[in-house]
Amino acid sequence: MSKALADCLRYNRWANLELFEACRGLTDDQLDARATGAPRSVRELLQHIAGSELTFVLRTKGRQHEGESRHIEPGWAGLDMLREVVESSGDELIAIAANLDEDELVALPYQGKTYEYPKGFFLLHAIEHGVEHRTEIKVALALIGIETPDLDGWFYAPVAGYGREVKSDDP
Repeated sequence: MSKALADCLRYNRWANLELFEACRGLTDDQLDARATGAPRSVRELLQHIAGSELTFVLRTKGRQHEGESRHIEPGWAGLDMLREVVESSGDELIAIAANLDEDELVALPYQGKTYEYPKGFFLLHAIEHGVEHRTEIKVALALIGIETPDLDGWFYAPVAGYGREVKSDDP
């Protein structure tokens, strides 16, 4: 069991949901915005985050590229659908971390060969991947003047129940 890793994935889920919610009112032009030189638009990044979360769940089971994006239609699946995907796959990643045997290895087939990874690696990758692409979205939106939520851990702390006052310094 990895409580710390499960906590990191709870943050990852929260940050995904906050950003997806913040994108709810964007116009098509805003969804098609991209940071200078970036290969993907905001819309494409939102879909990529959702599809990748499903992929990370499969990889912890030694599977991949088996239609993990089956819930995500080609083109634009819509923000509500994508939000549901990141919510449910986020829950699955948290559960996997909470029950993780830190010594467990996963054999992952790829292009006719099989590679072995610690199961926890895929959870680590999910966290890093989310941070990277959420940042890309925030930058792209900032460049067109759209304010995005602050996804710093301090804003997650109250949601997680961290930082409760235990003593007042006032006399």
